[in-house]
Amino acid sequence: MAHKITTNWKGNLLFDSDNPSGHHVLMDTDVEGQKREGLSPKALMLSSLAGCSGLDVVSILEKMKVKVDDFKMEVEGLLTEEHPKHYHTVTVDYHFTGKELNEERINRAVNLSVEKYCGVMEMFRQFAEVKTTIHLHNG
Repeated sequence: MAHKITTNWKGNLLFDSDNPSGHHVLMDTDVEGQKREGLSPKALMLSSLAGCSGLDVVSILEKMKVKVDDFKMEVEGLLTEEHPKHYHTVTVDYHFTGKELNEERINRAVNLSVEKYCGVMEMFRQFAEVKTTIHLHNG
């Protein structure tokens, strides 16, 4: 299956990229004196990683009938010093909040995403060390 997108230059350093779903994202970068209107392409890769894994985890937890009150992921990427700069290490912290969280099933859901289902995670592994940690917050 192929995915095709079109990215259009909108002036200055702003680009508008579509998605097979029909939605759009604006991308640009830090330039002194210019207002930021979009997301950084490299940081957007980290968002893609979180989104891919998060979709897996939520779907698996629903099938397991596991309830959580809140779920968020914090992703940090460390860039190389030399050009072309790319992520060499990526850390994904999974945070779950709720009452009587089922640690075993939550761990299973995250591990299934990390090890089996998340294609973006697998892509990252081709060029970076990926570290994951699960945090349970009983509230």
